Amino acid sequence: MILDIRGINTYYGLGHILHGLSLGVAEGEVVALLGRNGAGKTTTLRSITGLTPPRTGEIRYKGRDIVGLGTHRISRMGIALVPETRGVFSYLTARENLSIARRPGSRWQVEAVLERFPKLREVLDRKGRLLSGGEQQMLAIARALVTGPDLLLLDEPSQGLAPLVVEAVVGTIRELKKERVSMLLVEQNAEMALQLADRVYVIDHGAIVFEGTPAHLRADRQVTMTYLGVGG
Repeated sequence: MILDIRGINTYYGLGHILHGLSLGVAEGEVVALLGRNGAGKTTTLRSITGLTPPRTGEIRYKGRDIVGLGTHRISRMGIALVPETRGVFSYLTARENLSIARRPGSRWQVEAVLERFPKLREVLDRKGRLLSGGEQQMLAIARALVTGPDLLLLDEPSQGLAPLVVEAVVGTIRELKKERVSMLLVEQNAEMALQLADRVYVIDHGAIVFEGTPAHLRADRQVTMTYLGVGG
């Protein structure tokens, strides 16, 4: 496992959000984490990246427990987060957003990500606040890639995007999967996630209530109705 989370408990102040949560991502695997709003999906990603460290439990990345490490150190180890908010620097251009994140040793240099997102090439000199939602999402993914991650964390990459842009994002994730990039995908769009994932976890009230393949989840009407609000 490139990522092995073992029994973490994460809090916001006195609020106990994650309750003994465990999950794993193997090398080259795409894992989807599904659940309703407020179930603990984003908190799981924040726990991994050190933004909201768990109080107890282990998060092992390439065999090393990273709980307690600074977010910058975790990033340098090869974990990149594409946040739900996209996190684009609004007063920097798209080019500057990419330049400040670029690492010389990354297998994805700026030119390579521009080939993957040709639309970005057209808006390189436009400030982040003037980009459309789809352009911001492409920039957020591109910026994560130029850091050279071995594990990519994607938080709601399709949220608020037009269908054509969602198709482009899905296509990018498929290409990264072919390149055996390990990914943990948090997504409200269950159908999109099931198309991409090798394995799926369902989270509810901060605990894992299902683990299995997309086929197993599709067949489990009780889980899909109870925890995702969709038919089997």
